[in-house]
Order: sequence, then structure tokens, then C-alpha cells
Amino acid sequence: MSLSIKTAKECQFDQVSLGEVMLRLDPGEGRVRTAREFKVWEGGGEYNTSRGLRKCFGLRTAVCTAFVDNEVGHLVEDFIMQGGVATDFIKWREDDGIGRTVRNGLNFTERGFGVRGAVGVPDRGNTAASQLKPGDFDWEHLFGRQGVRWFHTGGIFAALSASTAELTVEAVKAAKKHDTIVSYDLNYRPSLWKTIGGLKKAQEVNREIARHVDVMIGNEEDFTASLGFEVKGADHNLATIETDAFQAMIETAVKDFPNFKVAATTLRRVITATKNDWSAILWHDGKFFGSRKYPELEILDRVGGGDSFASGVQFGFMQYNDAQKAVEYGAAHGALASTTPGDTSMATRKEVEKLMQGGGARVVR
Repeated sequence: MSLSIKTAKECQFDQVSLGEVMLRLDPGEGRVRTAREFKVWEGGGEYNTSRGLRKCFGLRTAVCTAFVDNEVGHLVEDFIMQGGVATDFIKWREDDGIGRTVRNGLNFTERGFGVRGAVGVPDRGNTAASQLKPGDFDWEHLFGRQGVRWFHTGGIFAALSASTAELTVEAVKAAKKHDTIVSYDLNYRPSLWKTIGGLKKAQEVNREIARHVDVMIGNEEDFTASLGFEVKGADHNLATIETDAFQAMIETAVKDFPNFKVAATTLRRVITATKNDWSAILWHDGKFFGSRKYPELEILDRVGGGDSFASGVQFGFMQYNDAQKAVEYGAAHGALASTTPGDTSMATRKEVEKLMQGGGARVVR
């Protein structure tokens, strides 16, 4: 059974995301602790999907977020504009001159190499996005009058504050009211939840949101921590997640949440920081669909690979409404995104489809 997705003709946007977009500071091949210069990019788990859908797949996307009205905020806005994502729904907050009450988020990120894993050091306290609250966006106008085919958000944004959790619930309810497909990336981060209620609060918030989700994205640990499911004998090591553990988890989850129409995850075996076995699995309409396998995938920058997987899945459904194509687009897009620096995809649709068909890395002239 295919998903019931609105047509492109009846909607102004193919996809809209809700989340925080931070300024990423990247020391390249070095370490944050010894850096003398950084390259800067924009990145955010939810937003990354909108940028991938726009730049790689040519869909019409927008992001709902907030920045402080200062030079850093407008730098991140400029990155978003370069990515082709509509900025219509950015909320601007007055700069207090020092960042005491509101500021823009920063994310210092090391790529990792070999035996040295990637490291992320977010600096996002009191950010404009974390202060977003119910009522800040006119969902009736966006979903009801403008029209959106697909809405995406995730557990990182929901964990930023009590008000972002409430806003996420408000948003997914409004999207479902207007028959927009809702996807949610569980993206469990213990560090985000530890000061606002910990695991118990994470499960309370995520289970409320999950009641309104059509497409749930997350690995076995995400489902266990965020939704409270436990599968006996399951492997909780993210580096060696087993296909059968995810399948068992989904079979448990859909009993509690019959509204789930799709569940999907990447499957990664971490050999080193720069070499992973990579593939993906997707559940839809009672069946599991596996992607092509990419053994010993060489990785330049793993950050954002999962978000590019999510955007590929969304494209596969919106373009073809086909579960097998969705998981293949997701896995190939995520693999390619891992070969370039920064959070966001630099791949083209032609490159994704070539990889899906088994194309190799010979020089293109």
C-alpha cells in the first residue's frame, strides 16, 4: 500500500522542516583543541533534510527556525539561501548585544580519522531556536492554505527546551490535521535530555509526538531510549546494530503506534572512523526492504549522513511512492554525503542514481 501523499500541484512546498540550524566550525583534518582556523558551514539535523531535498533532488523546501538578528545569524541565513531552502519562516530575535538572553548556536565538529572518532562540541545554550514556543508559527496558513506535502522534524529540536517540545507536538498535530505526511527522526542524544528530565522525560515527550508520526526514523537504540521499547537479546552497540534487532523492535513498536506507516534506519558497522560497512533497512506495510550494501565505505565526514539518508527516503516516496526505491535513494544519498565535508549533501541526483545502480568511482570526464 502506498503512502497518501498530496500532489505537488496542490502544495506550495514539497517539504518543510522544523529545527535549529547552527553555525558549524570545522578544523578540517586537525583538532578543535589545537585549531588556528576553522571552515564554517551551516547544519542542523532537521534542516539538513530540506537542503538535501532542494540541492540534490530539486524539490521545493523551507525551514522553520529562529536566529538572533546579528551578523552571525545572517551568516547562517546566507548559507541557507545558498542551499536554495526558503527562508520565509525564519523568526528573528532582537540582539541584546552580549548574548545574555538569546544567541545563535555554534557547533564545533571534528571529522575523526582512523582510530580517532568524530567529536561534536555544541554550544547552544539560550539560542533563539531553543526559545521557540507554541504560537510562533501560523501552521494553519502553512499547512492549510499554502500546502505542504511532507513535514519533517526530530528529537534533537524537541529536546532543546520544554517549549520546543510543546511546539513540536503542536506542529505535528497541525500537519496531520491537513493530511501532510509527518516524518520524525528520533536522534536520541543523552546530553540534551540530562538537565531537563533525562530518559523519563525523553520518553514522555517522544511518545506524545510519535502518536502523530507517519514515518519514524531511528536505530535500535533510538527506539529503546526515546520510546521505551526493549527487545530481549538486542545489541545496543550503535557500531554493530543487527538487522534482526531492528526488525524485532519495529514489530514491537507498530503494536503501540499503529499510525506508523514507515520505519527506517541506516545499518552501520564501524570499522574505523573513516571506514564503515553501510546499508539501510525500511519497514512499510508489514514488509521489510533492504538497500544495496556498501561494504567498507570510505568516509570523509560522517556527520549528516543519517540526515541525507532521511532526505533520500523522503524523495523516494514523494517521487515514486515506492518503499524499495525510497530505501535505495536514502542509502545511496547518505553514503555520498559521507564522502564530502560539512553536515549537508553535495551530491547530485545523477550521482545518487549511478551509485544505486552499482556505479563505481572511476573518473568522470
